Amino acid sequence: MLSFLPAPVRAAVAFLLLVVNTLFWCSLLFACSLVKLVFRLESVRAAIDPVLNEIATRWVAGNSAWMRLTQRTQWDVEGLEAIDYRGWYMVNCNHQSWVDIFVLQHLFNRRIPMLKFFLKQQLIYVPVMGLAWWALDFPFMRRHSDQYLRAHPEKRLEDLETTRRACAKFARLPTSVMNFVEGTRFTPAKHAAQRSPYKHLLKPKAGGLAAALHVLGDRFDSLLDVTIVYPDGAPTFWHFLRGDVRRVIVRVARRPIPHEFSNGAEAGSPQVRKRVKGWLHELWQHKDEQIEALLRSPG
Repeated sequence: MLSFLPAPVRAAVAFLLLVVNTLFWCSLLFACSLVKLVFRLESVRAAIDPVLNEIATRWVAGNSAWMRLTQRTQWDVEGLEAIDYRGWYMVNCNHQSWVDIFVLQHLFNRRIPMLKFFLKQQLIYVPVMGLAWWALDFPFMRRHSDQYLRAHPEKRLEDLETTRRACAKFARLPTSVMNFVEGTRFTPAKHAAQRSPYKHLLKPKAGGLAAALHVLGDRFDSLLDVTIVYPDGAPTFWHFLRGDVRRVIVRVARRPIPHEFSNGAEAGSPQVRKRVKGWLHELWQHKDEQIEALLRSPG
């Protein structure tokens, strides 16, 4: 453990290890992806995709290693005993910080199939990682406001088609589809602008989740409903690297997915979106109450 080092030095060491780990595994990832890009055969993709997932899994393991080396975080985690590495999962989580992604990957790596995130379209331009996410078939989504979608309904269909294409690729091997249904990180300003009915959460968006359930719903074993709480406040990525995140609370609940969401009406129809939205509202009410209780409990 390097927790004895001054915080800026710990941050520098953590960042260096993150960069080295990323560049090493991404170089292998890009080499394998080039094969898939050149030989556009289903048999080639079927052979290469498990290799790409294994490379990504080892990258996550490397990140967990430098986190253990440089961080002094206390992990308060419940619910991991209910999951199975061979299962298919839809994963849902509240979103507060970039640190959420490292938390989820650290806890779920090799416990469930590799997490595939829904990402904002702009993230494809992130150096190195944008290309890596593309190589791993992460879906890039254009986020539009409800007001914009009412004026341009064709854009809703665009995102649904993107989701369908991405999820069709996931069908080749067991996958955990990760969706931050709030669509963006929680901040007090965003919370106030939305007039969110929840104390600790933004309003959930049902479109992407509904489309993913329609395409792969019969394959998913269940929904993993994840709640992340930072008792000292949501950290920035810099605070995370410094080792300032003293405690992380995570609760994982395995919930059944209503069969009607993957059966019958087309995903994207108002009826399906309305039912998924109502289901999410119930989950979000419970999550909001859970976060409040966890924040009030003595640490």
